Order: sequence, then structure tokens, then C-alpha cells
Amino acid sequence: MLSQFKIKILLSCCALAFTACHAENSSSNSETAQQTSPATHASDSVSSSMQKYKVEQIAQFNEPWAIATLNDGRLLITERKGKLQLFDPKNKKKIEVKGIPQVAYGGQGGLGEVALHPDFAKNQWVYLSYAEKGQGGYGAVVIRGKLDLSQPTLQLKQIERIWTQIPKFSGQGHYAHRIVFGPDGKLWISSGERQQFDPAQDMQSNAGKIIRLNEDGSIPADNPFMNQGKIAQQVWSLGHRNPLGMAFDPKGQLWVIEMGPKGGDELNKIIKAKNYGYPLVSNGDHYDGKPIPDHSTRPEFEAPALDWTPVISPSDLLFYTANIFPQWKNKAIVTGLSSKAIVIVDTTQTPVKEIQRLNMKERIRGAAQAEDGSLWVIEDGPQVNLLKMTAP
Repeated sequence: MLSQFKIKILLSCCALAFTACHAENSSSNSETAQQTSPATHASDSVSSSMQKYKVEQIAQFNEPWAIATLNDGRLLITERKGKLQLFDPKNKKKIEVKGIPQVAYGGQGGLGEVALHPDFAKNQWVYLSYAEKGQGGYGAVVIRGKLDLSQPTLQLKQIERIWTQIPKFSGQGHYAHRIVFGPDGKLWISSGERQQFDPAQDMQSNAGKIIRLNEDGSIPADNPFMNQGKIAQQVWSLGHRNPLGMAFDPKGQLWVIEMGPKGGDELNKIIKAKNYGYPLVSNGDHYDGKPIPDHSTRPEFEAPALDWTPVISPSDLLFYTANIFPQWKNKAIVTGLSSKAIVIVDTTQTPVKEIQRLNMKERIRGAAQAEDGSLWVIEDGPQVNLLKMTAP
């Protein structure tokens, strides 16, 4: 018994040492990682259907929040305190883009999303979201500006305000403010309910909604709530809590991943004019323990395609469309904070199914598909890693 105890202690110490090394090692180190699906919470055995991959640490950033990939392989990366960095993976150099508006840093607020106009190579439009302070408190905004990458000094110019979260609230959480351009050419924005619950059902507020706009911020004529006032005209769907990831699948269907309360993280298939129920329904409960009716009790609300309890704390969403990771092709890739994971989901199955979970050992803030089919991944927090995932 004593010898078995010593062996267990030794193994535990080795595991702790490995984790510490992984967290602190420089960009020269790489790690081959494999993980099974969490549906069975399996051990170290890896089935042949599980995608293998390799992770390399490339650089460090201070509280990175979002990544946009350029056609030449360079990256635009936001840092929450208000910096937009142009990063070249070839020489590891960063260039700070000047002219970024002042952001309201604190809580979950700061500089958020960065997205390129689909015709960026010609029109140079870059879209940013961030938190601002104003009358009534704090709220998210989306702007766009022109960024000429050929200039020796990079500066965002001709800045235009595209969208404002209404109204402002005293807290600094649940901004969401992800941005994506759809195959329809429209600008889609995820708007969190700002930890206020009721705005998600209030059509006089654009909080707790999925927003659809033209590229210049004007309202598309075919939005579903055109007869309910100027705020409601922005709305495509409602009843959302904190939709931190948003992506179109290869067939052009929009999906949103959102943090639930205590339990009940959701992956939602977004349908025009649908109400997703929060805070009237959720498959989780309030943090104070007060129950929330489950989705099954209110069939008039759109139920999630997939939900998680225990939570994964989703932070970003993309659909992988390249060939380096064949087991993930056309699958949803979800990054996780408290789960310290990347979760692979097959949205083509009925029901939608999680098929693999990667143990990343650190909180993961976001990911983006690189031009060569590899994956860029950013960790969450101060002075954390930019990772590159490739085939082993």
C-alpha cells in the first residue's frame, strides 16, 4: 500500500510539472495533443475517429480578445485595454495600429471584436466593437475605419459609428459584441443582455438580440420587425443572454454560441424572428439558485440545438472549412473559458452532437482559421499565448 501511495504521489507531481511547463514555456516549444469526446469523459485512449493535432506557442499578447486573418498571413489581434496589433507570424513582429477610440476597460469591457469587410483588399474597411462609457452607464458600440496596410505608420482613419447598444447600463458585463459578415453581405452583431435579464425580451432595447444591418449601419428592408420602431428594426432574433460566438456554417446557416447562467450554455441555430426565450426559459438556473423554467416547459420559444451542463463557458465560434484537420471539416469549433477546452460539434447530425473535446490546459478566448488551413488560437488573460494548431 505504501509503495502504491508513493507511485501516486510521483505521478501527481509529474503531472503538475508538465502543466506548469506548458503554461510558462516560450514560443519555441510545441506539444502534440489528443483528446477524446467528453460525452463519455474517456481517459487517455484516443479512438481512430478523433482528430490528432499539434500546438505551438507563437507569441504573447496582453488580454487578447479577437483575431482577424489577412490574405498575406498576417493577423489583426485586439487587446482589451484598447490596442489593435498587426502581427506577422514570419518575423514575430507586432505593429500597433493608431487611432483606436478610447474604450471603457473594466469588468468584461474593453476593445472586443475585429472583422474585415469582405472586400477589405479594395476598400480597407476594418470593423471593431468595444465598450464605451456614456449617459446611463456602459454599452457596446461597433465602428468601422479605413486601414491602409501599405503605410509605414498604421492608423485607423475615416472612422464611422455603425451601431450602438441601447440603452446603457451600470454594469460592465455581457456585452457579447461579436461581428461577422454573412453570405448575404450583411453585417451581423451579437448583443448581450448586459446582465439585466429583461432587455432580452424588450423590443425597445437592442440588448439580448442578434442584430442584422447593412455594411454602413443602415437597416435592411427585409428584417423581420420593421413595424415595431427603429430599435426593433435592427433585430433578427431575440431572447439571448450572452452570445459570445457567432458563425455561418458552410451552407450559409447562422449559429450562435452563448453562455448560460448556472448551467445551460447553448448552441443555437438562428432563425429569422425567433425568440430564444431568455430569461423566461433556460436549461440552467440563476446563480443565486433560483430556478429558471427549462426550455421544454415553453415550446413557443426556440430551444437550443445543443446545451451543456456542466458549462463549457463558450467564448467564440467558427466553422472549419479547410483540409489539414479532416475530422473537423465543416464542423463547429467552440472555444471555452472555464472548461479550458476547444469543443468540436457536428451540426449536421440530428440531434446536434459534440464529437471531440481538446484539453487546452488554459482558458481559451478565441480562434480563427488561417489561410493555410491551420488554426490560430488565443488564450484568455494578461500576457497569454497566441497558439498555432497544425497536423502532427
